[in-house]
Amino acid sequence: MDGSYTLRAWGIGRNQVDALAQARKNAVRDVIFKGISKGKSECEIRPILLEVNAEEKYRTYFNRFFADGGEFENYVNYKDKRVSTFHRERTEDEIKYGVTVRVLYGQLTDKLRADGILK
Repeated sequence: MDGSYTLRAWGIGRNQVDALAQARKNAVRDVIFKGISKGKSECEIRPILLEVNAEEKYRTYFNRFFADGGEFENYVNYKDKRVSTFHRERTEDEIKYGVTVRVLYGQLTDKLRADGILK
């Protein structure tokens, strides 16, 4: 009801910090470009940007948006942190983390509209 979605995101990195940052990026990227289609049917959401190849068209904007420590961080948080929020898998040189995050869908939509990306 607050314009946000709680979802599970995965990220791979050299360490926990890198993997969790990648998971947050993946969560926001999925909401913007892919939508969410797994889970209960009433929880499915369409992507914010329905435009074909939007990520390519606005590459400069999204490179800056998704840079390490970029603006995407303002639209994702761990507010729904629970027991079992984090799941870890380790390979020889990488670590994979699954984490429950909240993506602020309404605020993200407003930001993209204000920046002229979403029409």
